[in-house]
Amino acid sequence: MADEAPDEQAADRHAADQRRFTAMYDACRQRVWAYAASRAGRQVADEVVSETFTVAWRRLADVPDPPLPWLLGVARNVLRADHRAETRRAAFVAEAARRAPRPGGDVAEEVAERLAVLRAMAALPEGDREVLILVAWQGLAPRDAARVVGCSATALRVRLHRARRRLVRAVEEGAEPGGADPDRAGPGAAAAAERPRVGIMREELS
Repeated sequence: MADEAPDEQAADRHAADQRRFTAMYDACRQRVWAYAASRAGRQVADEVVSETFTVAWRRLADVPDPPLPWLLGVARNVLRADHRAETRRAAFVAEAARRAPRPGGDVAEEVAERLAVLRAMAALPEGDREVLILVAWQGLAPRDAARVVGCSATALRVRLHRARRRLVRAVEEGAEPGGADPDRAGPGAAAAAERPRVGIMREELS
């Protein structure tokens, strides 16, 4: 019986790992898929999810709690290895168009505003779009988003602040790519960027 104890312990550990992995997969799969779809399109999202959770299973002991920021960081690395920035931009445009509701009745103004936000998002530099997706679309706290992109929480907050200002300016200017940076513009532009003409919180991007 003593010789069987190590095998039994190993079996118990493996069963515990499987339960933990299954719970993590069930809780996070859709969020990882949505992140991948927004960055690279639906056609590759399933593959990114598969690779991400394959890495998670191999490195289960390294996965922290909560696991979502870590998983999104893995998915980000998978995407960076396989897809160019322009491909991700085109994928975002397509996914944003699919997500946007069709106008009708009393909601037409709201729909038009949401479409303006999505078009402006597509026109932003990829780095700005990424932090906005993580915080507004994925609902991560800045400290968790910082873990995904590999920077400090303070740096992430600075990036997020600038990205939000650029987003508002892009909406107000019709989302022209390469528009002026409100951080480098005059006081009037900065004031315009602060006006809450469009919603940029999670509900506006969901």
